[in-house]
Amino acid sequence: MEYYALQVKTRGEERFIALFEANYPETGLKLSFPKRVVLERRAGKEPLRRERPVFPGYLFAAIEETEKRRFYFDALRRTPNFYRFLPSNSNIIPLAGRNLEIALHFIRINGAVAGISKVYFNEDDRISVVEGPLRGLEGSIIKVDRRKSRAKIKLDLYGESFSLDLAFEIIARL
Repeated sequence: MEYYALQVKTRGEERFIALFEANYPETGLKLSFPKRVVLERRAGKEPLRRERPVFPGYLFAAIEETEKRRFYFDALRRTPNFYRFLPSNSNIIPLAGRNLEIALHFIRINGAVAGISKVYFNEDDRISVVEGPLRGLEGSIIKVDRRKSRAKIKLDLYGESFSLDLAFEIIARL
């Protein structure tokens, strides 16, 4: 199984998936749109749990290594609000190396939303992740906001750097 990244209209990812599945049900192609939970505090009230995309405007297609690959690419291109394959439409290559690791880290949640990580702070005030979507990404954390219960991580995908916030819950040290 190979994974390909494609860019679609931002905030239109779920509509793109629905249109693709309605227009090309025979492909059986699995498109992933990873999401995460973020705690948002408004006007000092109790934080609300909101679902936000991990990679806004990007989907991941799991394609088997078959001779039908070209058909799948053409079907995706013909779906409204498709922009491009990564790294480019003329150079469609599957995710590999660190790019694949990052994508699979969030895709493996199997359609579920990346929940809230459980963390603790050690005696040196360094964050230690016990479980959740932050596990394995400790080296990518660039900022921790204890008040908002968020950790900002920096990720690279096809040479483009971006940051995203993941929610955490502080637990007592084990």
